Amino acid sequence: MISVCMATYNGEKYIKDQISSILSEISDEDELIISDDGSIDRTCEIIESFQDKRIKLFHNSSNHGVNGNFENALRHSKGDYIFLSDQDDVWISGKVEVCMKALKNNCCVVHDAIITDSNLRPEYSFFKSRKCKSGFFHNWLRNGYLGCTMAFHREVLDFALPIPPNLPVWHDIWIGSICEIKHNVKFVPFKGIKFRRHNSTTSITFKGSFTLHKKISYRMILLWHLFKRLNLHR
Repeated sequence: MISVCMATYNGEKYIKDQISSILSEISDEDELIISDDGSIDRTCEIIESFQDKRIKLFHNSSNHGVNGNFENALRHSKGDYIFLSDQDDVWISGKVEVCMKALKNNCCVVHDAIITDSNLRPEYSFFKSRKCKSGFFHNWLRNGYLGCTMAFHREVLDFALPIPPNLPVWHDIWIGSICEIKHNVKFVPFKGIKFRRHNSTTSITFKGSFTLHKKISYRMILLWHLFKRLNLHR
């Protein structure tokens, strides 16, 4: 069984296209878990309009932020395989098939993405722009873990949850780092989504405004949290 975990917040503009693309990729036995972080637009109304039994919508009682919102979705998932999803992209046909094939021999899979503008006009390859490849220290220095391109075995959650509340990076970097240390990560060149860039895009993968001091500080804090988590599970 597959669980697609999505976090939403005021995503009415693009979420219908995203949900439609996901439902066309998963089977009737799979589920789309959506955690909403208190949207005040039509996001939840659009989600409920699908009337699809595979969709399970959960509302946060207060604003949890990106990491807390994704953690809520992950905790409600029941699948043996977890796919992460943003609210504003579009899945490309074959994404699930390619990932499931790779997951037979790997604990976590990261596939390529077509980076687009807000109207889905293609601009460039995510892998090419980030020089993506496996390896903990490579990704510690130059992150290639983009959540909406990741899928992994459920056992990863035993180490990844809870996500540290004061972590200075997003959930995908945390989960990818856990997988790289405890298991293994396979980078697959298949372009599995159209990653829509727009004014509300939250992925820090593309943000280059951090000072050198902040970049070093964030990496050291990440290492500290990883050290503490892995020590607890010895």
